[in-house]
Amino acid sequence: MTSMNAPDTLAQEFVQFSVEAGVLRFGEFRTKAGRLSPYFFNAGLFNDGARLGRLASFYARRLLASGLEFDMLFGPAYKGITLAAAISIELAREGRNLPFAYNRKEAKDHGEGGTLVGAPVAGRVLIVDDVISAGTSVRESIAMIRAAGATPCGVAIALDRQEKATEADGRDAELSAVQAVRSQLGLEVVAIATLADLLAYLRSGADPALEQHTPAVQAYRDRYGV
Repeated sequence: MTSMNAPDTLAQEFVQFSVEAGVLRFGEFRTKAGRLSPYFFNAGLFNDGARLGRLASFYARRLLASGLEFDMLFGPAYKGITLAAAISIELAREGRNLPFAYNRKEAKDHGEGGTLVGAPVAGRVLIVDDVISAGTSVRESIAMIRAAGATPCGVAIALDRQEKATEADGRDAELSAVQAVRSQLGLEVVAIATLADLLAYLRSGADPALEQHTPAVQAYRDRYGV
């Protein structure tokens, strides 16, 4: 999302917001893949009304600027549920009032039944989530959307880590999870910010206390980046 000449302003604002909210932290963190990462992004900490509203605003602004065409939002359980609702509110405030839906983990056998909740899943459907790690949630969402007779058209995420995915045997994959979604599943991925944007923020001097982490983050990108 970042030009070599001019940093992406929206992405830089988002990285700063994530740091201030305690969502983006620096140090040593073990990832699910077993890698020792110098930063940790925990979107679950956007956990009050003000933070969630501002997060949704970043999503809405990025989506409107992306030019991606979609008719509704779909939030995979569980994190995607609040994201889909909050982003739909922000899009409506920006003049695009779109329906949203989400899924249950277990099918309901009474009332309306089924696993899908919200508006009827139809048209071009945008999947919203916090990050793409293995792509499992995206694949499950695609299956549900297609089963409903609709067309998955893209995925919106908060942060693209821009790092190689991990194979089942623990080896580094050639593609990142985001790249795999694009090339193997044929969906566009729109991210508010990327690891490159995070590095640009560290180097900008906007937060002098964090500059010390730049070499470690750059080394991590050099080792695992795509």
